[in-house]
Amino acid sequence: MRALVDAGHEVVGADRQPPPDDRGARHRTVNLRDVGQVAGAMAGCDAVVHLGAIPGPDRHPDEVVFGNNTLSTFAVLQAASLLGVSRAVVASSGSALGMAWAPRPFPPLYVPVDEDHPLLAQDSYGLSKEVDERTCAMFNRRTGISILAYRFHWITLPEEAAGRAAVLRDLPEEGARELWGYVDVRDAARACRLGLESKRLDFEVFNIVAADTLSETPTEDLIQTYLPNVEIRHPIEATGSAWSTEKARKLLGYIPQHSWRENT
Repeated sequence: MRALVDAGHEVVGADRQPPPDDRGARHRTVNLRDVGQVAGAMAGCDAVVHLGAIPGPDRHPDEVVFGNNTLSTFAVLQAASLLGVSRAVVASSGSALGMAWAPRPFPPLYVPVDEDHPLLAQDSYGLSKEVDERTCAMFNRRTGISILAYRFHWITLPEEAAGRAAVLRDLPEEGARELWGYVDVRDAARACRLGLESKRLDFEVFNIVAADTLSETPTEDLIQTYLPNVEIRHPIEATGSAWSTEKARKLLGYIPQHSWRENT
């Protein structure tokens, strides 16, 4: 919200509870699963950024996570289509690929992981994000609304990332599920703004990840040590990310600007 306000946009925030700081935006208390409530908050807007969800499979029963996340995405896009909103940025997740929360752990097929990697979820949250992406594609086909689905990695404040990096310094194997990745909250916010301001697209999926890992060990060394059967399709320099953001760079102009290393 702050990034959009600072860029000169008029912003309406919609959530179940008001934020502690309105960041210069108007607030509407809304249940995102209710099309009417969402439409009431969205009336008069040109675009929507939908980030609301239960952010993992470990806090609620599976059916609650899946139902909440998929229904809220459908409701937001249904309201947008009824109101003629022309653009949407929707939070998918890197968890849609399945590695992060899998009860039976498995590695990616290859790195750097790009947007073409198969989605192999074993959990309700990853499945909800896969369905969200299919919902986005359907609404684009039906209405022509431009919808960008962002596969965010772990969105973190700078101090949180530095703390996690300290843990992984001693236990690097704990980061293997997520390929030692993250994204600074400021880069995540900037990606949302770029999605609203960039050249119009139809439906596209993008990885939104930091340019580096949370480790001081070279990334290819981490892969060869902890994920030895994973194909390294393209060289990864030094501590560069094992997730590709090349598509986001080309189509959105997204280049990560922040690293946890700034705080060390």
